[in-house]
Amino acid sequence: MQLPYVYVGRGLWAYFSAGIFHIFNIHVPGATYFITFRLAGSLPGEALMCVQEAYQAYLGRLECTLSGSAMQAERYRAQKRYFAHLDTLLDQVRYGPRWLAQKECAQIVATCIRELAPTHYRLHAFCIMPNHVHMLIDQQGVSEPAPRAHGRTYTALSRAMRLLKGKSAALCNRYLGRRGPFWQHESYDHLVRDEREYERILAYIITNPIRAGLGPDWERWPYTYVAE
Repeated sequence: MQLPYVYVGRGLWAYFSAGIFHIFNIHVPGATYFITFRLAGSLPGEALMCVQEAYQAYLGRLECTLSGSAMQAERYRAQKRYFAHLDTLLDQVRYGPRWLAQKECAQIVATCIRELAPTHYRLHAFCIMPNHVHMLIDQQGVSEPAPRAHGRTYTALSRAMRLLKGKSAALCNRYLGRRGPFWQHESYDHLVRDEREYERILAYIITNPIRAGLGPDWERWPYTYVAE
């Protein structure tokens, strides 16, 4: 049974479907986004569901205790904690594939990220980890795509992610000699509200290898990029 959509603040919505808690944004044209996407199967289903159900239960309790701006602010903080929890699980690399630890796959993804700029976004930063990728982009001046012939519509951001994940998956699978899903279907995208949050997110991205124990200095990690 699918539960109703739940608004969790800052343009962020969520719903349960097939045992998975999906989070998505209503994308704002021209905005700046923090995006994270991960390899298929990189988080165990049971652990993921446990975190998601606890998060949903907490949101439900907020409805009984808070309202208005106070509730939206706490929803936003809860959503950040939820993301941080999942990102910590990814950094531990205890589950699933770590294809991006192979330099050839990491280089393929880095090239695909760069190729879409500046047509589909302005690239501020990225970091490629063994099983996931962080990006910081904005889409100022990027036009929204026209509706497709079959009636489905895409935002400029969803179009960019489809292109990026589609091409990089095909090339990486070819290199690995495998078939099947390479990326998890869902991506996490967060609208950056202001300069202060931008600086915090940028620091979060470039220090991810340090937090994961991959080295003492972010500048030595070969798959981190920061625009000048």
